[in-house]
Amino acid sequence: MHLIESTLFNSVSQYPDMPLVIAYSGGVDSQVLLHALAILNKKKRVLNPIVVCHVNHGISQNSAAWQAFAEQACSKLKLSLKICQVNVQAQPQQSLEALARDARYQALQAINTGPSLIITGHHSDDQAETFLLALKRGSGLKGLSAMSSQTRQGKDVLLRPLLNITRAQILEYAQQLQLSWVEDESNIDTCFDRNFLRNDIIPLLINRWPSIVNTINRSSDHCREGQLLLDELAADDLNHCQYDSKSLSVEPLKQLSQSRFNNLIRYFLAQHQCLMPNTEQLAQSHLQLNAANDKTPTVKVGEHYLRRYKGVLYLTTQFEDVSNWLVELDLSDNESFIELPDHLGKLHFVKAVFDNVQKATQRIVLPTKAQKVTLRFSHNNPSCLPDYRNHSRSLKKVLQELNIPTWQRKRIPFLYYDDEFVAAIGFFVCQSYVVKESQPSLHISWDF
Repeated sequence: MHLIESTLFNSVSQYPDMPLVIAYSGGVDSQVLLHALAILNKKKRVLNPIVVCHVNHGISQNSAAWQAFAEQACSKLKLSLKICQVNVQAQPQQSLEALARDARYQALQAINTGPSLIITGHHSDDQAETFLLALKRGSGLKGLSAMSSQTRQGKDVLLRPLLNITRAQILEYAQQLQLSWVEDESNIDTCFDRNFLRNDIIPLLINRWPSIVNTINRSSDHCREGQLLLDELAADDLNHCQYDSKSLSVEPLKQLSQSRFNNLIRYFLAQHQCLMPNTEQLAQSHLQLNAANDKTPTVKVGEHYLRRYKGVLYLTTQFEDVSNWLVELDLSDNESFIELPDHLGKLHFVKAVFDNVQKATQRIVLPTKAQKVTLRFSHNNPSCLPDYRNHSRSLKKVLQELNIPTWQRKRIPFLYYDDEFVAAIGFFVCQSYVVKESQPSLHISWDF
């Protein structure tokens, strides 16, 4: 068995029950991947169901010809082919190459509804290029780890079984099988950083140091091992610092060094699929841990925010201004729903004579037919007497008393009958609207 075939067999055999999705462009790497797997399938060494996926980006004038080539290749091998058309548009400050890659992976993951083994033809030369690109960006250990041989992506496993195979070995195998393949004309365009490295820089490095690709990949492996150790440390720190799933306790965070704090925050953000912060954002976040207790400092990290309130550091999204939102409720039916803005979920209202409603967060006296019922996020700071208090206070003071973070106070739906404040949904009901035994009531639940 050829080295490429045995390498593929050893990788795929770890997942004997998962259907294979082969990423197939028609280039030499994917052509070798396709034919080697077809040989293993014919010899019954690989018994997984196989689907070949060709993604047509529509970027090149040769896209239609490449698609036709893919159709002919799969027809000869009697393998099922799925053509995925994607529309990739250039975006400001975003690499067209990165946008095309993201669209490609989305298409591959959409092939099967269940878990799949997605296989690509990336090899050791690709790995060296990825390492150098990360080095150019000033990446840390995670970026310098380059590509992993296998990665969990949602329901799927992304497998790169040929990372220890060189481009020269792939070409040799293709020539041995007398394969033909397509050549993407953009591969010679050195305006793209990867092509500049591949065509201009790496050949110079190999000419000076013939084993440079192997040594770069060895460095990448060392970086990956170092990142695993950092992740283990971060997991342990998170165990000591976590307040809840999306927040951290400030006091244990303050005991960490700046480097250890940075490592934990990156790990915490990665768990929530956030963009990584830069060095300045991390330094600012660490500095704000020591802000005065009456302050609520906020640091933007990617598309998210780290917000400190009292002794807790919260991770939140960027909020829309909902202060002008107001809706009038129609309670003519026994059951109604209100969709809240800015991903705040849905309110469920049920009219009931007895306490016979499950999952009710609050029970409130039913309004009269003459009363107008509204929901809003703004208020004029009315004096109120919550169901748990003995004396009235202003609404602002009550919300402070409940230790609700300042930004959340602007995102609480307030219930009004006419212009009288009735309840802060999810927190309290004013005493004059608390339901007495067997009194008709309005049950409210809040589903996020």
